[in-house]
Amino acid sequence: MFAVMPTLARSVCPFDCPDACGLLVEVEGGRALAVRGDPEHPYSRGTLCPKMNGYDRTVHAPDRIAHPLVRTGPKGAGAFRRATWDEAIRIVTDRWKAIAAESGGEAILPYSYAGSMGLVQRNAGMAFFHRLGATRLERTICTPAQAAGWSAVMGATPGPSPDVVRESDLVVLWGINAVATNLHFVARVKEARRNGARVILVDTYANDTAAIADEVVLVRPGADAALALGVVHVLAREGLADERFLAAEAIGWPELRARALAGYAPADVSARTGVPAETIETLARALGRARAPFIRIGGGPSRYGNGAMTIRSIVALAAVLGVHDRRGGGCLASTSSSAAFDLSPLTREDLLSRPTRAVSMNQLGRALNELSDPPIRAMYVWCSNPAAVAPDQNAVLRGLAREDLFLVVHERFMTDTARLADVVLPATTSLEHADLYRSYGHYAVQRVRPAIPPVAEALPNWDVFRRLAAAMGFDEPLFRMSTDEVIELLLARTAPRWLGEADRARVASGEPVVLAPPPGPRWGTPSGRIELLNAAQPEPLPGYLPAHADAGTLPLRLVTAPALYTLNSSFQERPELREKAGGMILKLAPAEAARRGLADGQAVVAWNELGEATFVLRILDGVPPGVAVAEGVFWLTHAPGARNVNALTSQRLTDQARGSTFYDNRVDVRSA
Repeated sequence: MFAVMPTLARSVCPFDCPDACGLLVEVEGGRALAVRGDPEHPYSRGTLCPKMNGYDRTVHAPDRIAHPLVRTGPKGAGAFRRATWDEAIRIVTDRWKAIAAESGGEAILPYSYAGSMGLVQRNAGMAFFHRLGATRLERTICTPAQAAGWSAVMGATPGPSPDVVRESDLVVLWGINAVATNLHFVARVKEARRNGARVILVDTYANDTAAIADEVVLVRPGADAALALGVVHVLAREGLADERFLAAEAIGWPELRARALAGYAPADVSARTGVPAETIETLARALGRARAPFIRIGGGPSRYGNGAMTIRSIVALAAVLGVHDRRGGGCLASTSSSAAFDLSPLTREDLLSRPTRAVSMNQLGRALNELSDPPIRAMYVWCSNPAAVAPDQNAVLRGLAREDLFLVVHERFMTDTARLADVVLPATTSLEHADLYRSYGHYAVQRVRPAIPPVAEALPNWDVFRRLAAAMGFDEPLFRMSTDEVIELLLARTAPRWLGEADRARVASGEPVVLAPPPGPRWGTPSGRIELLNAAQPEPLPGYLPAHADAGTLPLRLVTAPALYTLNSSFQERPELREKAGGMILKLAPAEAARRGLADGQAVVAWNELGEATFVLRILDGVPPGVAVAEGVFWLTHAPGARNVNALTSQRLTDQARGSTFYDNRVDVRSA
């Protein structure tokens, strides 16, 4: 007998990360034996983060949901019986038909986000729910305020390639724990540093990325805009602004200059931000004298009530420095490659027979408990775990636990949300289905095909919606297309300016290909110039706006930061990653712990008006006084108490784009 040799299949990391790494999957007998980085991927170049190393253990985990399940006991008790796919689809669609007949389609709410970043599987339900006339979901839980802030200054201008940073001589990582969330950008920063660049981290605490920085500037949560404009003040005062660039490429510099000089002196900014005035002066001079400063903006500063204005102010600072005209200089928030793909043939908003109401996914608790005319009577969840990740967790759990809410969850594992479901449907992992991936951190795009067959009875999102559509009697041709046919449709609609014919063939074969942002006007703004002054905005000039928590009375600003070994609530199924994370930890400054008589390693409770959660305390010098840091989002199954950090986060929204304000809350801490 001849031994069967393993084969290699190409794939892409599907998770919500700007790196979208290329994968090589070693396959034998229909199983993924190992997953490693693809050395031919133009961005990740063969390396993976600690989360994706060992992804095969997620794919073949013993607690994968293998079959459709129907609830038999009280909600949340985890009592289910096995069902066939035909039975499960019949139960779901019969219930939806009855609800729609009694209350209209708006009584049904879809809920999804970025559990998969594949263009097909992530957006698989859009056409279906538009056809059903369901309530629409505003998918704004991440960083829409970041996009709004960028757009206010730069319009539709794409961000630069992250490779540019290699030639920078001064890199500012602003509000990003890049070691946890953008690891392959870190590799490029390290290369710049080896070539002589300085690296400065601007953040609310000294996170893991501080280890690669030459200097760490700690700013009070929500005060980043004031810091940026304090730097602009010094640049203007000392003649360090790039006047030539501003005169040729921007509008509004005289007005912004006057505002910064009048209202953002370092001493005043210091009082607002907690950053010493001399540090503001030093930072401004370093930026103003650098040959090619590069500012990488993370999502953190946008997750406050003033998030859009904060990003706008940092982007304006980059323009004042003239970074866009410097070889090695730049300002990157997102690479903005979404314009390359026309998703309308997949999402099909034209199937809406009339406009339907919209619900913010950041206000799910309010929607489930307070909406009327009609109330939400049914909910379908895919690519998300709202019981763990949505803000105001107590309100969310109260709504999901309603006996009169018919909840269907399509999932790989028995998450907190799945435990509350009436019907649970088994989902494939990314190695088991086809998709098309782009990135928001670089410009590579890649088509993938299944590396292995579906595990047990798991089905991809798109296949489930095809079955649901057939059972509902939806006869549009889209619902009869396979995933590969949908991918072909999307590729055919990809703008030729982004993807030429030769590269189309490479994408079709499964190779990673770098998109080319199309030629055209340099700045994608209405004026054709960088708009430091934007009369279309509620505030024509960048400026500091108060955050929600500025008006709070509790003593600690809560920072709900990303973690090294999990991604939102993903990867919680991996016990070795939970062990590396060290549990559900709250970080405090020594002075704050001493003031409360707390010791390192003890159980503590963080609380506010919304709820409370139990943590293990870590006392660290890198956390400034007045701040409490909680990294990661734990499943309730693995939390030391009954809730995770989102029991403490509110449903309030950002100043623009209705984004989440996960970083904009106050708490206090006591012994447990």
